[in-house]
Amino acid sequence: MSNKKDRRRAAAPQAKGYSEAGASLTRRALKGFVPDSGAPNEDINRNNATLRQRARMLYMAAPVATAAINTNRTKVIGTGLTLKASVDREVLGISPEAAKKWQHAAEMEFRLWAGKKQNCDALGLNNFESLQQLALKSWMLSGDVFALVKRYPATPLNPYTLRLHIVEADRACTPSEYGGGVTIGGFVEGKIPEGKPGAGHKVYDGVEVDSNGRVVAYHISNTYPHQITSEPQKWQRVEAYGAKTGLPNILHIMDSERPDQYRGVPYLAQVIEPLLQLRRYTESELMAALVQSFFTAWIETETDPSDTPFNEVGAGDIAGVPAEVNADGGPMANNISDDDNEYEMGPGTVTHLAPGEKVNFGNPNIPTAGFETFVKTLCKLVGAALELPYDVLIKEFNSSYSASRGALLEAWEAFKMRRKWFVDDFCQPVYEMFLAEAVALGRISAPGFFTDPLVREAWCGARWIGPVQGSLDPKKEAEAALMLIDNAIKTHEQVSREMSGGDWEENVEQLQRENELLTQAGGNKVTVVSASPKEGDGDED
Repeated sequence: MSNKKDRRRAAAPQAKGYSEAGASLTRRALKGFVPDSGAPNEDINRNNATLRQRARMLYMAAPVATAAINTNRTKVIGTGLTLKASVDREVLGISPEAAKKWQHAAEMEFRLWAGKKQNCDALGLNNFESLQQLALKSWMLSGDVFALVKRYPATPLNPYTLRLHIVEADRACTPSEYGGGVTIGGFVEGKIPEGKPGAGHKVYDGVEVDSNGRVVAYHISNTYPHQITSEPQKWQRVEAYGAKTGLPNILHIMDSERPDQYRGVPYLAQVIEPLLQLRRYTESELMAALVQSFFTAWIETETDPSDTPFNEVGAGDIAGVPAEVNADGGPMANNISDDDNEYEMGPGTVTHLAPGEKVNFGNPNIPTAGFETFVKTLCKLVGAALELPYDVLIKEFNSSYSASRGALLEAWEAFKMRRKWFVDDFCQPVYEMFLAEAVALGRISAPGFFTDPLVREAWCGARWIGPVQGSLDPKKEAEAALMLIDNAIKTHEQVSREMSGGDWEENVEQLQRENELLTQAGGNKVTVVSASPKEGDGDED
């Protein structure tokens, strides 16, 4: 018997390492947990149409999903990211005064183009700040968004031809004639046949890549999938970059989670199921409470159940509903009923019930005792997945100062990261295209811009100023900022940018002018006092 066991043990595969842990196929808890992940195209592109529809539906119908998207919109973009030109003076070899003068001129020219919707939007609906909000929200809802670069004739009020057309993710898809893989949203994978531009290239859900996997073009449909229209569906191939200028013809805004990924995943993708179940749960609790509120009181009686014990009560003014009036303007009937089968309630009323009758009043127990706790717990899990702490997601700051500040700091790290992505994919490329046209038109002087790529990069330097981190205790945080400046850990410029989004040099110049005016008016000058925290000051709840 022992030899038989030894032979069986020797014939069985030896389980080692993760095969005895998370990769085990024999443990009862893991037996049914056998996922089968494929290429990004299979896992993402073929499911994206469904993910987008569900994410949009939750945004429209689930308050927590709406809060998550809108909070990112407000904190990442706010009223819009503002251009602050910042050239590299060392590379360009210009003085600080010349650099400042040039930067101001570039900002004014950009404001001329970006400040009016008819100047920057191909549809004439949004100015550049509103385009930023639209692009970010569409990116988060759909997983990615496109900005198509168009050129319109210059006008007397706008010397620039650059226009942007925001294109939603659904319209970027593989043409049906190239289709190799079909899903709910249409064709997602294909190969361009001979005789067509880009012959031999593969197309992944509208993104055309060459043999090296490099993105070379995008295919944009004139209609949405399943759109009810008589217009025939057509696709336009848009090369990623212009052959002569090297400037982008289309901007693709997304963040990647896997290598070889060409399309983005909706921000809510990982929490679609819990958000949907949370919506259903809250709706069921609301409906139960609504239904239960109808049962104010009822009569238990021993009368024949085949009889109808209740009739319409009275004809007077009941619950704000006016009674019918007669020719003299008075009520046609009194509000008090004489029918034995009618029951009425009112303040201070004493009612005599018939033998065998008693009154039962409803005892509402909705919402259930654990409703709030369960909803909070689920929101915490959803918020963790979306990098939005519960306090920030629900806008409930009932914790201590330290806990609330910690939540804001944690959320702000995610906001800064998404802002950086958005600036790199949208704002900065748009500014560089605008600046190239401004220099070409001679409206801005930038020597070496078209001859030396390094010089061009130096001219294109810019910062994008947006909403700053919220403050729970401005006094404490201002004192901490002054201590950092005093110890050369941060500069005045850094603190000004982080706490107000402003420019320190401009603040100093403005303060100087204000002091001059105050002196002329006989007032006191504004001075900066470095305050140190008092001994014993600590964290307050």
